[in-house]
Amino acid sequence: MQSADSVTLSFDTWLDALRNVCGSFDSTPLSRWNFQGSVSKRNLGGIEIAGITTNAERIVHHRPERSDDESYCFLIVQKQGSATLMQDSNKITMRPGEMVLMDSAEASEIMPHGLIEHDSFHLPRGEVMQRFGHQAVPFMKIAADCASGQIIQLIISRMLTGQLAAEGDDNSGISDSLIALLPAIHQHQSASPTLMERNNGNLYLCIQQYIDQHLHEAELSPECLAHKFHISIRQLYRLFEQRDETVCRYVQRKRLERCAEDLASPLQASRSITEIAYRWGFTDSAHFSRSFKRELATSPRKYRQARLVANVA
Repeated sequence: MQSADSVTLSFDTWLDALRNVCGSFDSTPLSRWNFQGSVSKRNLGGIEIAGITTNAERIVHHRPERSDDESYCFLIVQKQGSATLMQDSNKITMRPGEMVLMDSAEASEIMPHGLIEHDSFHLPRGEVMQRFGHQAVPFMKIAADCASGQIIQLIISRMLTGQLAAEGDDNSGISDSLIALLPAIHQHQSASPTLMERNNGNLYLCIQQYIDQHLHEAELSPECLAHKFHISIRQLYRLFEQRDETVCRYVQRKRLERCAEDLASPLQASRSITEIAYRWGFTDSAHFSRSFKRELATSPRKYRQARLVANVA
């Protein structure tokens, strides 16, 4: 794996690193004196991922002059902050947890709203075009309002939280799976434009996606979520109450689901129950055990024993 310096860089050094990792880009800083930015590059499951942090005013991607500069499509995951993305005269606003597909062969622009962080998954453009019948690759938000969108969200979340595709693994099938799901998402959104527009502004769905991607962070709390999405805690509570849910309950249930998956996995058998609990954001092993037993009607130890025996059988 090659990587650019992931610490805060000067603007000029950051821009050089961005071009080295992602291609033909230009940028304008709000201020060179107060600039913040870093660029990293890693490989998961055979997919190159660029990690970008910046508070630049705008980032412009030029239409490549050489064909070898347009070998990827960018599947962008917004991790922190919000930004407006533009391509083909279309505009998409991204909040934490949301994803967008962009074509590297087309000019585009990113306008951060303050400090942002996103991961850009580089998918082979030729394979993406083949899936779309060699037609133009659509600029689209990956909404989780259909089965294909939910599956992509699940795969990306597992990759970002380290559950899927350890570095160096031969998992080229992951890229194939992501690409195979894109046409169905586009077809669904094209057939239901009003639904897609509604989901572009679906704050509840966006917060759910963000939670699923950050379950491993112990500090994930209502206060943290309200701050990330620039809303009041009361507004956050209302979003979940309207669905007969609470924020804390949703977070805990999702964490318990991930813990249960790890406890049932032979690949995680070498990890202690406490390690697994801490891995998914629990900070008190006794509280974890009580919560697990209340949710699944059995203790973590008995659950693990039964599941591992069942897997062997």
